[in-house]
This record gives sequence, structure tokens and C-alpha cells, in this order.
Amino acid sequence: MTLTIKRVNRFCLITCAPFIGLVIWLMAADKSITLPDSAFPKLAITQTSMPSDLEQLTSDLDQAKQTALVTAKSLKSSIKLYTTTSKSMDAIVSLAVAQADRPYRIYDRRITRKIGAPAQQVESGNVRAQLFRIQAQHFNGYALKVKLKTSKAMKMVLGQDKNGGAETTLAAANRYQAIAGVNAGGFADDGGKRYPLSTTVMNGKYLNGFDPSYKDLFFVGLNDKLELIGGKYRSKAHLDSENPRFGASFVPVLLQGGVPQAIPDKWRTSPLRAPRTVIANYKDNQLLFLVIDGRNENGSSGATLMEAQLLLQRFGAVDGYNLDGGGSSTLVFNGRVVNHPSDGKLRPVPTHFLFFE
Repeated sequence: MTLTIKRVNRFCLITCAPFIGLVIWLMAADKSITLPDSAFPKLAITQTSMPSDLEQLTSDLDQAKQTALVTAKSLKSSIKLYTTTSKSMDAIVSLAVAQADRPYRIYDRRITRKIGAPAQQVESGNVRAQLFRIQAQHFNGYALKVKLKTSKAMKMVLGQDKNGGAETTLAAANRYQAIAGVNAGGFADDGGKRYPLSTTVMNGKYLNGFDPSYKDLFFVGLNDKLELIGGKYRSKAHLDSENPRFGASFVPVLLQGGVPQAIPDKWRTSPLRAPRTVIANYKDNQLLFLVIDGRNENGSSGATLMEAQLLLQRFGAVDGYNLDGGGSSTLVFNGRVVNHPSDGKLRPVPTHFLFFE
């Protein structure tokens, strides 16, 4: 075993001796070994640089920022200009509305002064109703001037809401919660019922069909434009052409186009004086109702039809029509009867004009 190890050591020493000697010689001779460049792999080292598209993006962002600033400034100026212009336009519109309304206001003041100062007034988005007192040599009464602002402001109703029914104007006004009411057309009694006289229109439909005007009868009512229509209609087509919403019939016509119409002899003296109810209109489509009191119906108190014509002319009306009078004449305003019906009590009638706040 020892002999074998010695032999191995001797073999290794003999084998490595040349290399050990070469190393000792190099160290003693101060020689160096330089390896060629090919002995090492080349390393590609490049300087890191910013891509060109990133530079363009940065430039675009800067440009966008500048554009945004300019746009914001321009927008701010535009908003300021719009606000100023809007205020100016509002002022112009307000002025235009005021100027457009001015002729109406001037006209309204002129016709109102002819009647006097309102004793009471109700005004809403639907209607303006003004109540005036009338005092004359032979009678007292009231005038009701009404401006209809919407289609909801006025309607005609039947007594107890049925054909042949009758109720007082006060009962009808209270039932419908109307601010004002006036008795309407004439009537005929039949079998304990009261039927509207001749042509009557309710909600655009004929209640008992169309009756051509005969003798002194006329039809009066409102059309779909809230305009007063009236007169003698010989055919249904004639009345249909005026699109009646509602209306009633009675006698006679008092005023047309501001011109008094001839009063038939029968109505001049039978009776001479009596309580009266009259409907009329103005150029601006306001309505005027006259309700004139009389102590009785024997012709010794109340107004003649000619006096009613004179009142209409004095008050500046255009067209005027005599409605059912005598004990039927009733004017309700703000929940109470303001005139003094000649029967000493309220008379039930079949048709009523009502006004709504």
C-alpha cells in the first residue's frame, strides 16, 4: 500500500514538472501573456436614446395644452358674450311684449273709463271679471266686463245638467264653483219642465237640433276662438261655419257693428220698461253683460230696449243681444246675487253663462 502511493506521487511529480518549471521561468523573466481579442466575445454597448415617436407625443401634448388654454379662454369669452346677449334679448322680448300689449291696455282703459271704476274684480290665469254699478234716471243695474284668457274661463250649462231641467243661476254657479254667472237664453214650459228656446248649442253640439231663425229670434254664443258670434241664421251650415262652442236663443238683436238695430214694435211696448239682461262684446273680444233691475214687470220700472242700446253705445260695445229678462235677470258675483230679481226670489231657468277662476 505505501509502495503504491509513493509510485503515484512520483508519477504526478514527473508529469507536472515541465509546467511548474515554465511558470517559475515566466515569473522570473517578468513575462506576461496577452490573449487576442478574438478570445473574448464582443459586447455591443449602445447609448440608450428616447424613441422619436415619444418625442412627437410630448410635442403634441404641449400643443394640445396650448390649444386647450386658448379654447378655454375663448369659451369663457363666448359664455360671457352669450350671457350678455341673453340678457339683452330678454330685455328686448320684455319690451316687445310690453309694446305689443300697449294698444290693448290703452283700449281697455278707454272702454273701462266709460263704465266707471270697478266695484269688484277677480283676476286669474283664466279670466278677469270686473263688476261695475250702473245708475240711471229710471233704473239701476250692473255691468260685468269679462276678459276670457283661456277656453276654461267660460261655459254655458243646463239647469240640473239636463234638457228640460231648471235651476237658479246662483245654484248653478255654486254647483260648478264659478266666480260669476248670468242667466242666458229664453225658454218654454212644457209638462212641468223648462226647455231652452229654439237653437241651443252645448259643447259644440245642438241640444235639440237646428232651428232656422224666424221672426225676431236670434242665436248668440261663443265660437272656438272665444269670440262672440250672433245674429239670425237661416241654415245650419251658416251657423256651423262659425264653429259655435255654446250658445242660446232669444229676441231681439240690439247692436251690430256699433249700430243700433231696429226694435220690433212688439218689443218696444210689451213691456215698455223691465228688468233686462244683455250680452255684448268689444273690439278686443272682451264680453260685456248688463243686468238691469226693475221693481216689477208692469212696465213702470227697469229699462227700455232703446235705453239698453244707448248704454251699449255709451260703453263702447260692438255687438249686443237681449237675453231673457224680467224675473230671470240674475247676476251672481263671488258667490252672491248682486242684483235684485223682480220676482222677489230667484227664478229657475234652463241655461246659464258661468265664469271660472
